[in-house]
Amino acid sequence: MKIIAICVVILGASLAACNSNKQQAPAAVTIENKKDTVSPGNDLKSSASATIKPVSTFPQKEILNGYLQLKNALANDNSKEAATAGNAIVSVLAKVDTLSLSQSQQKVYADLQDDAREHAEHIGANPGKLDHQREHFEMLSKDVNDLIKNFGNGGQTLYRDFCPMANDGKGASWISEVKEIKNPYMGKKMATCGSVKETFK
Repeated sequence: MKIIAICVVILGASLAACNSNKQQAPAAVTIENKKDTVSPGNDLKSSASATIKPVSTFPQKEILNGYLQLKNALANDNSKEAATAGNAIVSVLAKVDTLSLSQSQQKVYADLQDDAREHAEHIGANPGKLDHQREHFEMLSKDVNDLIKNFGNGGQTLYRDFCPMANDGKGASWISEVKEIKNPYMGKKMATCGSVKETFK
């Protein structure tokens, strides 16, 4: 009887040891899987953004590039290219990480963002309507001028030009990358109407 009881105890201990090894093995595999399969939006995203983060967190150069493409398209009476540039500006404005800005910059950007986006959206949504695009370009130019004064010129020399004939004779400004006047309000009809009023270096 004692021998049978001892055999039962040894057999039970062996089975328990086998079962505990089987339970531990999947746990080890699960840990490895957690390391190998990083869920999107968690560790992978944070490590990627940490390594890709640009030196300047505000995309001033991208905004200005889109704006200057828009200005040149309007100067060439090309409403289709103007619409493309308007949509590009909307896309860049949507990507701005406001948390990376100082409190004063956040306030300035908050005041300008909605207005600038609205005008760029109108320009992007209206290919074939140069007059409508130019109306919104005038207001977008004011926003871009304010962005330059608060966030810099993106490392390039820029000029604020003014045409007294634009806006039904009330006059209107725009930003240009060249000293030569290329009027986005008058297009080819009066391409050289206007003068440089301010230089951003």
